[in-house]
Amino acid sequence: MRLGGLLLALALVASVAGCGETVIDDVKVEDTIAQNVGSTLDKKVRAVDCPSGVEVEVDAVFECTIEIEGGGEETAELKILNEDADIELIDLSPAK
Repeated sequence: MRLGGLLLALALVASVAGCGETVIDDVKVEDTIAQNVGSTLDKKVRAVDCPSGVEVEVDAVFECTIEIEGGGEETAELKILNEDADIELIDLSPAK
């Protein structure tokens, strides 16, 4: 399911990791996905799981798993848009 580039407009920079890398705040991403995707799909989101330690690199893509209440999972593909860590949801599809 293409969502036409639903922008999760947040500055999601969390912290500076060990060697000075800036990483995405996975908890904020999970919360934002739960709110935005839940209302977009008109389904209740049970949980969202995103990887921790994702470095902020422009155009990098990463995936999060969304558990839907009542069963089923979706995979959200997200792209880092800029050094401010603005994120765009570029694809949402049933989990494989």
